[in-house]
Order: sequence, then C-alpha cells, then structure tokens
Amino acid sequence: MSERLQQVLCCILLGYLLGSLSPSFAIGKLRGYDVRKSGSGNAGASNTVILVGKLAGLVVALLDILKAAGSWWLCAAMFPQLRLAGYFAGVSAILGHMFPIWLRFQGGKGLACLGGVVIACDWRSVLLLLAVALGIALVTRYVAIATVSMSLIWPVYHGLTTGFWLGAAVLLIPALPILLRHIPNFRRIRCGEELRMSFLWNKQSELDRIGYKDSEE
Repeated sequence: MSERLQQVLCCILLGYLLGSLSPSFAIGKLRGYDVRKSGSGNAGASNTVILVGKLAGLVVALLDILKAAGSWWLCAAMFPQLRLAGYFAGVSAILGHMFPIWLRFQGGKGLACLGGVVIACDWRSVLLLLAVALGIALVTRYVAIATVSMSLIWPVYHGLTTGFWLGAAVLLIPALPILLRHIPNFRRIRCGEELRMSFLWNKQSELDRIGYKDSEE
C-alpha cells in the first residue's frame, strides 16, 4: 500500500470516527431517553430541540459543526502535502454523523456537519452560503429542502470559485446520502406533517400542528 493511499485512508477513518460521536445521543442518555427512539428519531440538533429545548439543540448543533470542522483541520495539519486531506476527513465526518458505527448507523441528517465543512474549507463563504440556505428555508418553509439543496449548491460553488473540481467532486459525495436520509421528510411535507422552519421560534404551535404530544422543554 502506497504512503499516499495510507494517508487518504487515515483521513477517512479519523473523519468518520469523529463524525460518529453524537452529542445529541449523549444528552439524551443523560436525560434518560434514546434520541433514536424519541421525537423524530433523528440523532441531531433538531430532535434535541423537540425533546429538550433550544439551548440544548444549539449546543448539539455547535458540537456537530465543530466535529466536522475539527476533522478537516486535524487531517489537513497531519498531512499538509495531501491537498485533499481535509476534504476526505470533512466528508467522512458528515457520513459518520449520518451513519455512526456506535449507534448502529442511526444518526442525524448532516446539516450542521455540512456547515462545519464549509467553515473549515472556506470560512469567507460562510455568510453567503448561510444567506442562501436561509433564503431557501424561508421561501420553502422547510429546513429539509435547504439541507438537500446546499449539499448540491456548495460543491458546485466551491468548484466554480476555486477551479479545484477534484475537491468539489469529493464534497459532492454526501449529497446522495443526504437526499436519501431526507426522503421521509419529503413524504411528511407532502402529507403536511413536517415541521416548518417556524418551529425554531414557534415550537409549540408547530408541534401542535403536526399532532406531536410528547414534547418537553
């Protein structure tokens, strides 16, 4: 096995293992519930908001962002001669978050980790891309649509602005898994049972609208 291949595999493994760490699951265990079997069943920030509250959800989101960005920075520092080191690690962190080995591959949807990769890759683009994501979410009213859209928009934007299309291709890898993980969300949107973005500032009203009865602050 060549040294370059060993470095790539190391980046993939480190990114995946770090991404597999689940703060939402840890908070759930501390409070006596399994995040995979409660609320929306999603091991991520949005379900933590439903089950615990906004502050806990914010903490989970920040930690999910950090684990993806940290994976990128760590591997880029370890293998400075490998231009794709951060790309492989960041993408693997997203996939680790979505399919964590510790939780029998039942993880989150990938939005916060995707944001972490954007921050690590090109922090100057964060505000622009955040504005685009918020615009999509506000117009469509659903975060799920914004997440899937950004998984496609971000790699293309990166390729167009940097000319590094190989890196853009790596960044595009999570797009299909993200789309597949959001199919249940799209089904709920069609049936009128998906939480709208207004859930972030009008939680109880949205939970009542979809008939969710077991929420707690």
